[in-house]
Amino acid sequence: MAPRRIAFVLVPAAFCSLFLGAGQEGPTSPKEVTYNRDVAPILYKNCVVCHRANDIAPMSLMTYKDTRPWARAIREAVVQRKMPPWHADPKVGDFINDPRLTEEDIATIDAWVRTGTKEGDAKDLPPAPEFIKDWHIKPDLVLTIPEFTVTGGSQDDYEYIYVPTNFTEDKWVQAAEVLPGDRRVVHHATVSVIAADRVAKEAEEHGKADAGVDKYHYRTGKVLHLRRDAPVVDDGCSSPDGGGVPGKGSGYLNIVPGIYLPGHLAETRPPEFSARSPAGSYLQFQVHYSNHTGDDVRDRTSIGLVFAREAVKHEIAQYEIWNDLFLIPPNDANHRVTSCFTVPKDLTALAYTAHMHFRGKSMTTEAIYPDGRHEVILNVPHYDFRWQETYFLKHQFVLPKGTKLATTAYFDNSFDNAQNPDPSKTIRWGEPSDEEMMGFWLQFADPEPVEEKAALAHK
Repeated sequence: MAPRRIAFVLVPAAFCSLFLGAGQEGPTSPKEVTYNRDVAPILYKNCVVCHRANDIAPMSLMTYKDTRPWARAIREAVVQRKMPPWHADPKVGDFINDPRLTEEDIATIDAWVRTGTKEGDAKDLPPAPEFIKDWHIKPDLVLTIPEFTVTGGSQDDYEYIYVPTNFTEDKWVQAAEVLPGDRRVVHHATVSVIAADRVAKEAEEHGKADAGVDKYHYRTGKVLHLRRDAPVVDDGCSSPDGGGVPGKGSGYLNIVPGIYLPGHLAETRPPEFSARSPAGSYLQFQVHYSNHTGDDVRDRTSIGLVFAREAVKHEIAQYEIWNDLFLIPPNDANHRVTSCFTVPKDLTALAYTAHMHFRGKSMTTEAIYPDGRHEVILNVPHYDFRWQETYFLKHQFVLPKGTKLATTAYFDNSFDNAQNPDPSKTIRWGEPSDEEMMGFWLQFADPEPVEEKAALAHK
C-alpha cells in the first residue's frame, strides 16, 4: 500500500510501558492490556471484515492464536497508520466507511504489544462477528455470470456479459457487492443496470472488433486505447469539453449498483438512498481479466444485492468524469492533469471515487459553486492503484445546478515510483493497467423525492 506519514502516538498508557518495561507493574502502571478485553473489540470492529479466513487480507485476525504471531507487524502498521487502509485526507470530508483507528485504539494496540501481548481472561472476549462465506454483506439475491474461461497468458481482456434479473417489478438496491469468481484473474468488474431493449444493441456493439473505434481510438482485441496522434489536453478545464473527447464532454452518466476494484468492499448506501433496477432489466458485467497463471482459469463472477428495507426517498446514479486526452511524458515524476464538469441540475452528493492506474499519485476535486464559492470536497494525497475505495459521505449535501467540479490529478512516471511498469514510455489514456486513466466518479441522488418524481412523471 502507499506509504503514509508516520504519526507516532504517545499517550500515557504507551508512554509508561516504555519506561516500566514489558510486563512490569508499578504504582503508576497502566491497566493491564489484553487481547480478549481490549484488542479483540478493536480488530472485530475495524479489521476482520478483511482479515479473516479466505478473504482479501493475507492473514486472519479472528482469534488470539491467529493474531499473536503478527503482533509486532500489527503495531507498526497501526502506529504508522498504514492499516486499516484509507487514502482520503482526514481533514476533507467525513465518511461513513472510514475504518481508521482512533488515537485511543492505536495506543491500546501499542501498549498490548509493548507489555507482552497477553491473551487475558476468556470471559472478557466478545462474540466474534459472523460473516457469510465470501461476502461482506448478506445478499438477498445473488446473480452470476455464466462460466467464462480466461485463457492462460491472456492479459488486459475486457468482456461484456449480460445477466437477466428476471424482476417482475422495479427493485431498489440499497447495497451491493461484486464478488470475483477467481481473484487471480479478475482485475476489476463494473456492474451496470441495462434496460432490456438495449441489451441486443449493447451486446452487438461490444462484440465487434471495432467497437468504440473512431479517429481518437483504436483496439487490440476488445481493449480500447487512445491513438498516439490524438489531441493532447492535459488541462481539461481549459477545454470546452472539460477533458473529454471532442464533442462528447467529460461526464458520463451510469447506473452502477456495484463494482469490484482491488481493495474495494461492498457499497452500502444510507437506507433512504437506492439504485433502481426496473422490471425486466439486465445487469451488464464489464469484467477486466488479466491471467498471469499460465493456465486456463474458469471464472463465474457474481453480484450480491441487498434490497431496500424501508421506503426509498432518493434514487441514485453516477457521473463518471474523465480527462481522456492527457499525455504523460517519460520520466515525469509530477505530471498535472485536470478535468472539469458542470452539473446539469441540482444533485445530492453521496459518494466519491478516484480512479487512476499505477502511475496515479494524487487527486483533488474542488466544487466551484454558482455563487463563486470554492470548496475542496475530496483529497486523496497518496493514491494507490492496489487499494481503491469509494468514499461514502456521512452528511450528504446539494450541489446546485451549475456547480463546476474541477479535478486535479498528478502522475508519477519516474523510476522513483516502484509500481511504474516502464518510466521510459510516453503514456496516454487506455484500458490496460500499464496505460493510464484519470477519473473522478460522483455517486449522487436526485434531491427530488421518489414519490414526487413519480407523480410529476404522470402529469
